[in-house]
Amino acid sequence: MKTFPMFIKTSQRKIVIVGSGEEAVRKCRLALKTDAEICVVAGELDPELASLADDGKIKIVSNESSVDLFQNTAIAFIATGEEERDLEWAELAREAGAVVNVVDRPEHCDAFTPSIVDRDPLVIAIGSEGAAPVLARQIKTRLESWLEPRLGEFVALAGRLRNFASERMDQSKHRELWRWVFTDTPRKLFAAGKEREASKLVKDTIASGEVPSVRRKPIALVGAGPGAADLLTLRAVQRLQEADIIFYDRLIGDGVLELARRDAERVYVGKTPGAMTWPQEKINALLVAAAQQGKAVVRLKCGDPGMFARGFEEANAIKDAGLDFEIVPGITSAVAASAATSHFLTKRGEIDTAVFATGHLQEDITSLNWVSHLAPGASVSIYMGVGESENIQRIGLEAGCPASLPIVVIERATHSDQKHIETTLENLAHDIKMSAISAPAIIQMQYPKSLDLDNISRGFYKQGIEI
Repeated sequence: MKTFPMFIKTSQRKIVIVGSGEEAVRKCRLALKTDAEICVVAGELDPELASLADDGKIKIVSNESSVDLFQNTAIAFIATGEEERDLEWAELAREAGAVVNVVDRPEHCDAFTPSIVDRDPLVIAIGSEGAAPVLARQIKTRLESWLEPRLGEFVALAGRLRNFASERMDQSKHRELWRWVFTDTPRKLFAAGKEREASKLVKDTIASGEVPSVRRKPIALVGAGPGAADLLTLRAVQRLQEADIIFYDRLIGDGVLELARRDAERVYVGKTPGAMTWPQEKINALLVAAAQQGKAVVRLKCGDPGMFARGFEEANAIKDAGLDFEIVPGITSAVAASAATSHFLTKRGEIDTAVFATGHLQEDITSLNWVSHLAPGASVSIYMGVGESENIQRIGLEAGCPASLPIVVIERATHSDQKHIETTLENLAHDIKMSAISAPAIIQMQYPKSLDLDNISRGFYKQGIEI
């Protein structure tokens, strides 16, 4: 290392910022997160700096250079934008004993400003000695998604209770206590917004002198979304980071598993259409067996676990084994597909009903399952329907749907190789074939209220369906 990472105390000290442009404003925003006195040396003030000065959050000092200005200064940020003036101010600051950062001039810096993940009092700093600031920000983004937003408040609570724990518990139990606090029920309660319950539980545990054993984690049925790794929820990323073993589907997007712990075991349980390499019963048994071994288990499913993903069957098997489960929702493919093609599933005054249906039936594909919902003012998204496009087209036309009904078909929504076509009901099967659209894909059709209603109404009446 060419720089030594450490945290500088700012209490009862100053941070001096020299400059009045956008770079000075950025350093001011950063400095305001500390408890230091913020002094800004500037002539003409940026509007944001002026507002902060009016609110009493910063102090504007004379633009005249002086060593005395930097007395009792922890850090001096120099950002005049002119190299000669920057160096003059930096020399004065060093003469007073301050650590100096000359903005955008690494060769003149005593210290560099890292990318910061702020969960005060938990603070994580990521630095690259100025070599790769973009990479440092990428790492910061990963950490931000992994750590729950209110973790800092929970860390502060633990800090306030440390003396209480020292007074009431044997030293030998402290490590066990804080391991339980940060990995089990207290942290989960706090993250769920139940701060009082979390606080009371920790206090009561300390008072009793006995630490509960870390309970077995519920099996997490996690929605991986449509494919893009950056569309996972924060909770999904957290569960991947906590998992000892991950059972994942065939359609999990590139990069999603990269968010998991590197030492987590990964088990592929994907199903190829028309093949039963992994029967559902076998997957259920694997989930249960892994959890009974005490492992933290994640079942990673494309889209949302509750949307045509057989999550209900897995949950029942888990319950029958006397185990707990949790559902971590994901962005379902229909929602992602509409967003990825700049379409909307509902439109005020035109589309007020959104229906999700499957085009893959175990028995009779001729069922009017989805078409009965395609009333005026409705949109219908059909999952797993590409292979049945001819039947879907025929069923729709026989039911009286307009041949010109607009349809969008999206393959591999949000993936880098996503493609889609815009067609009509009468051309659906032909256009899918000519465009070589294949699974996984979503078929989305809409029947705005502004379209002529006679054809579709007569069709539903003919089939004996009430609308």
